[in-house]
Amino acid sequence: MNLDLNTVLFALYPYIAITVCVVGCWVRFDREQYSWRAGSSQLVRTKGMVLASNSFHIGILFILAGHFVGLLTPEAIYHHVISTEDKQILAMVSGGFFGLVCLLGLTMLLHRRITDPRVRASGTRGDLAILILLGIQLLLGLATIFASMQHLDGSVMLLLAGWAQSVVTFQPEQAAAYIANVHIIYKLHVFFGISIVLVFPFTRLVHMISAPVWYFGRAYQLVRQKRAY
Repeated sequence: MNLDLNTVLFALYPYIAITVCVVGCWVRFDREQYSWRAGSSQLVRTKGMVLASNSFHIGILFILAGHFVGLLTPEAIYHHVISTEDKQILAMVSGGFFGLVCLLGLTMLLHRRITDPRVRASGTRGDLAILILLGIQLLLGLATIFASMQHLDGSVMLLLAGWAQSVVTFQPEQAAAYIANVHIIYKLHVFFGISIVLVFPFTRLVHMISAPVWYFGRAYQLVRQKRAY
C-alpha cells in the first residue's frame, strides 16, 4: 500500500478513528458512567431552548440517517426504487433542507452557550469545541450541495458511496482509490466527519447511543409514605 496523504487520511485514519471511538466508549461507560449524559443546560436557562434543541436534533438525526442509507446502500439495491441521478437530487434537496434546520438550531445553541454566563458556566470548553466542530462539518456539508450542482449525473456520489462501502468491508486500498480524485470540499467533509467519530467518546455526544433498556427489567422500587406520629 502506497502511504501517501490520501491513503493515510481516507484509508487508515477511518480505522484509527473507529477503534478509538469503540474502545473509548467502552472504557468511559465502564469506568465513568456518571459522565455518560447529555449534560443539558435547559434547567439553567429555558429561553429559546425548545426551538434550538428541537431544530438541531431533528436536523442532525435526518442528516445522519440520510448519510447512512445513502452511502451504504449498494447501487444495485436502490436502483429498484430510484435512479442514481434522482437519488442525488433527493440527497441535495433533503440534505439542504434538514441541514438548514440543523444549522438554525446549532447557531442558536452556540449563541446561547457563548453569550449566556450561566449556560457558559455550567458547561466545559469541550462542549463549546464540539459545537464548533459540528458547525464546521455542517457548513462543509451544505457547501457540497453547490459543488454537486456541477455534476448531476451522480458520478461523485457513487465514488463517495464506494469509499464508504470499501471502508466498512475492510478494503482500504480500494477506499483510497475511490476518493482520490473528488473535489477538496468533499474530502474536507469526509475528514471532519471521521474526526468527529474520533473525538466522540470524549464528548457529550455519547448520549446519542444510550437507551434506557435496563429500565424495563429493573426491580420495582418500594416507596413508603412517611407518617406523622
